[in-house]
Amino acid sequence: MTTDHRIDLYAPIHKALRGFMTDTLSRIGRIDVFDPADMAAAMAQFDALLALCASHLEHENEFVHTAIEARQPGGAGRIAAEHVEHLEAIAALRCDARRLCDTADGHARVPLALRLYRHLALFVAANFEHMHVEETQHNAALWAHYTDAELLELHGRLMASLPPQEVLDVARWMVPALSPAERAGMLNGVKAELPPHAFQALVGHLRPHLDGTAWAKLAPAIGVSHDPRFATFGNR
Repeated sequence: MTTDHRIDLYAPIHKALRGFMTDTLSRIGRIDVFDPADMAAAMAQFDALLALCASHLEHENEFVHTAIEARQPGGAGRIAAEHVEHLEAIAALRCDARRLCDTADGHARVPLALRLYRHLALFVAANFEHMHVEETQHNAALWAHYTDAELLELHGRLMASLPPQEVLDVARWMVPALSPAERAGMLNGVKAELPPHAFQALVGHLRPHLDGTAWAKLAPAIGVSHDPRFATFGNR
């Protein structure tokens, strides 16, 4: 959660979102519209992405934008307006998805799936530019007006507002997207706050989403067994 010497509220969650977005975009691009099981799995991931994006916007509006505006009035104006546009885009994407899922003829689904893929690609592209502005301009505002201690307190209040399932959903995409050092640092911080069984469950939830190299680096860094069977702990 740090960049150089300052607390960075944006970097970890944005790494998670970029990973989730690109994976989902690829998943929708290769969807088999003639296979009900493949359709269901792809659309479930699509729905989960949009839900997380909408929730993320709400959290930024409530916590981060409020903090910026409190000490730099107007500082969050551009991004707040883009958040409204993103919510409109999410609603439009959901309409595209409903049209695809409600169409019974597999052949008729082909152009609808391509339409959804293209519109999702535009949404992802807009979000990538949007997140860059947040990571540069918004961080500059936060760093100019808040101490690291204040930013940590803000982050703590934001995290406390999240339901447990959302924390797990974000962790599934965030932890694999982090560098090995970031990954170990984050999980060691969590380890200090959770009882052992809860930490084991969290790592078990994450283990299936880490490749062998990533796991080999992480396990000793957070003091857990390197045994592949450790993946049986927790939910997947």
